Amino acid sequence: RRKLRSDVAAAFPTLSTEQLAELIPSKEELNVIKMYSHKGEAITVYMNHRNPILFEVEKVLYPTVYTLWVYPDLLPAFATWPPVLQKLAGGADLMLPGVVVPSSGLPQVQRGALCAVTLLGNRAPVAVGVATMSTEEMLAAGMKGKGFAVLHTHLDHLWEYGDKSSPPTLAPLVTDSAAEESAGDERELQGKEPVSSCSPEPGQHVDLRDLSLKDRDACAELLGQEELPESRAADPAEDASAEDQQEPEDSRTPQEQMDALFNQCFFHALKCKVKKSDLPLLTSTFLGSHMFSCCPAGKQLDIKKSSYKKFSKFLQCMQHQKILQVKELNKGVESIVEVDWKHPDIKAFAVPEGFSSASAAQDSKSEDREQVYRVPEIIPLYGVSTKMIPLFQESGHRKGSILSSSEVRNIIINYVKSNELVDETNKNFVKVNAILCDCLLDKSEQDEISHLKWDELLSRCLERLQPLHQVTFFGQEPVVRKGNIEPIDISIAQRSSNKKVTIIKNLELYGLDPQSVANTLQQKVQASATITPAPGAKDRVQVQIQGNQIHHLAKMLLEEYQLPRKYIQGLEKAPKLGRKK
Repeated sequence: RRKLRSDVAAAFPTLSTEQLAELIPSKEELNVIKMYSHKGEAITVYMNHRNPILFEVEKVLYPTVYTLWVYPDLLPAFATWPPVLQKLAGGADLMLPGVVVPSSGLPQVQRGALCAVTLLGNRAPVAVGVATMSTEEMLAAGMKGKGFAVLHTHLDHLWEYGDKSSPPTLAPLVTDSAAEESAGDERELQGKEPVSSCSPEPGQHVDLRDLSLKDRDACAELLGQEELPESRAADPAEDASAEDQQEPEDSRTPQEQMDALFNQCFFHALKCKVKKSDLPLLTSTFLGSHMFSCCPAGKQLDIKKSSYKKFSKFLQCMQHQKILQVKELNKGVESIVEVDWKHPDIKAFAVPEGFSSASAAQDSKSEDREQVYRVPEIIPLYGVSTKMIPLFQESGHRKGSILSSSEVRNIIINYVKSNELVDETNKNFVKVNAILCDCLLDKSEQDEISHLKWDELLSRCLERLQPLHQVTFFGQEPVVRKGNIEPIDISIAQRSSNKKVTIIKNLELYGLDPQSVANTLQQKVQASATITPAPGAKDRVQVQIQGNQIHHLAKMLLEEYQLPRKYIQGLEKAPKLGRKK
């Protein structure tokens, strides 16, 4: 118990000594339960007052929702919409589009940080998860993609081990200035009839930051003010000048403001970031590297909030104005192939204050390798094949249904339990019935095997499903493709006069621009690099560079581009370094 208390104190340093003693009392009963997740992970659960208070996975301690209801500020919290809770409790991770961004900004966290998830309007956490990216990366990604890997939620099996109580209602925290404003507003509104939707009801605390633009205008009119300051008290003269400057911007709709922001960042990127030698340039690279870096502080680009809805449509509009030309050099991958830098709109564009052409070009040069490429998110998926239909039709799936590995596991586990196939004597084994026999066993095995272990059952099932994969490039919609993704293939070929060349294929599948890779390699190793059509692969090219350059290539792909080694084939062909005499 003393060791547990010290471990908790180390894991959660914000807990005071009194809170630590309250969470893990010295004399009261504390039970320890061992259990296994559906993935087979061993979990240690610590129980106090009949409620699970902590759980441990791979020697890492996590608080349960019961603990977070007592100490709601123990972890940095991110809010989501109430309907999302049902999805989280069903096993889904929290995606960034489901995260509500408050006016005060998101909490600052690093990748891998433990975080709490709350519902909008209630500070009581309903889930515990690990951040899959830092706050800066979330904003840079336009709040798209997976934000948090959820470990435990209200309404899940771990919650059911406790008293199954519901989350308490905890009012959201407000800043001191916001609290003073709302208190002052209530004093002004006492004795008046509620003439606006933002008039606070008796006993209700209003957080002005959560009001919509229309509500804020109504409140401002009601209170005789033109603007409600959020976090600072400014001089009246400063307020007046600020309002005069913001008035035309506020008159536009949010969609019009986003369109204007996209236009600004587009022309800024073309004028200061992109050079003729960069062409052809992947459209995803242009958006993720150049346009995002031109976005003013405090704002973020989100194509979904614009009138274009898709970045490809935005570029089509610019192409129609003859500013640039976009072509699909590879199947499903568009590139900017030509830019008219003499176009009047580019020449007339003035770089916003705080930026300069020289510094922007320098930033582009120094941060090129860091920003140009972002590793795509690759998720293996599985399609229901004809042979596996009997096993999956009970759960409502048919031929061609696309499932993730966790969904396949849940379906198999539910099938086994609903058909009472768990072996009574040894629960690590599953009895093979007629459907499992036909779907998972070869003909030679059908008379010999009557039981399968859980892990073998699941692995056999995954092997017999149709392999698929989903690729999500930065700033783009996910794409599902058949088969397993091909690795980047590196090979050594011999040319005339016994000269060796290094050949790199399949770069496009990972969102890498072959021309950009060839240019970078050529500068690094001072050798000739060319782009040639890839034999046997339609619409693909390969990079060919003189000499055995696998050492340099491995360093670039693994360290600079941060590609996982499992997606690269041929690194073992690097030349062996001889000893210096």
